[in-house]
Amino acid sequence: MNPRLASLQPYPFEKLRALTAGVTGNPAKRAISLSIGEPRHPTPQLLIDALVAGTGTLAHYPTTIGMPALREAIAGWLARRHVLPALDPLTQVLPVLGSREALFAFAQVVVDGSRDGATVVVPNPFYQIYEGAALLAGAAVHCVNSDPIQGFRHDWAGVPDEVWSRTQLLYLCSPDNPTGRVAELDEWQALFALADRHGFVIASDECYSEIYANEDLPPPGLLQASARRGRPRFERCVVFHSLSKRSNLPGLRSGFVAGDPALMTRYRLYRTYHGSAMPEHVQQASIAAWSDEAHVLANRNLYRAKYEAVMPLLADVLDVERPAASFYLWPGTPTDDEAFARDLLAATNVSVLPGSYLGRDVGDGNPGLNRLRISLVAGVDECVEAARRIRHFIEDR
Repeated sequence: MNPRLASLQPYPFEKLRALTAGVTGNPAKRAISLSIGEPRHPTPQLLIDALVAGTGTLAHYPTTIGMPALREAIAGWLARRHVLPALDPLTQVLPVLGSREALFAFAQVVVDGSRDGATVVVPNPFYQIYEGAALLAGAAVHCVNSDPIQGFRHDWAGVPDEVWSRTQLLYLCSPDNPTGRVAELDEWQALFALADRHGFVIASDECYSEIYANEDLPPPGLLQASARRGRPRFERCVVFHSLSKRSNLPGLRSGFVAGDPALMTRYRLYRTYHGSAMPEHVQQASIAAWSDEAHVLANRNLYRAKYEAVMPLLADVLDVERPAASFYLWPGTPTDDEAFARDLLAATNVSVLPGSYLGRDVGDGNPGLNRLRISLVAGVDECVEAARRIRHFIEDR
């Protein structure tokens, strides 16, 4: 057996199941789950129609590189959304089976675990795939805590040069899971300077990029920042996108990776052996999704409606702010986050995720400790009902 498997921690939802084992939610109230970031808005009919229409291709093996029409649709969307020069669909874009498996696989390509001290830098708290990918690639993980006083920014400048000198890969999530913070262009510029100096790769997880509060301020992305810096070939930069959140298609498992053509060539080689080709009917639905913005705007408006209804119910009983993007709330708790989540479930039948499960204690404390991740993925009425129950639970205590 691979001994590196022993270094993996239980997944956050395994911890949550263990925490709530034996806890029966209040039977007088129907269960509302706000713990998992799984979108539950209806899948747009035009995407379902495209998926069904594409099933005539099931008799063929799909290719790793994907259909030219899909790569062109992705390249076109990136150029429109992030005001980029035209991307080469052949060398700078690759369809993948959702961002999760792609983020994991990417570390296996980039990281040379045989090098002494090989390191992957990750934000803290973080999506646990980053950590698992680094460890199984043979690298050490260096966590950089978010700072609530600084709007949950990460102190990249505070990472010692000796760590950066060993770093081969930096994972960043923008908009961030779980804080909803957006990395602005000045932060990207600082990271470019560090990457140029030390030679590491930047992998930007942008799967929440299309869920944002201000329609006039869409979150900038890594490739957009790279192009503005005069790096149109995106040296040492790759982005990961998904249709799960943008188009309410978590079950489709469709996304893409794009960026530096030299990195993409090596990543494509890896995936040829990895066996992760996207079925052609999924590609057809993906072409329809990346080519349409009306359903994405409708989706954003649903999340805005939830924030507008929920925030007045929670803002004066929890330490919470509306994020710039994503569909999460990241409030502080008045008590231990595990105890709060467990007791909330028992009293109200609402499940949320303890924030400490998403972070690591790296000497400065776990930045998720005594926080909650509340996923506003249910319908508007359910989210409002859950917020009312949370409010009453806090007031009763």
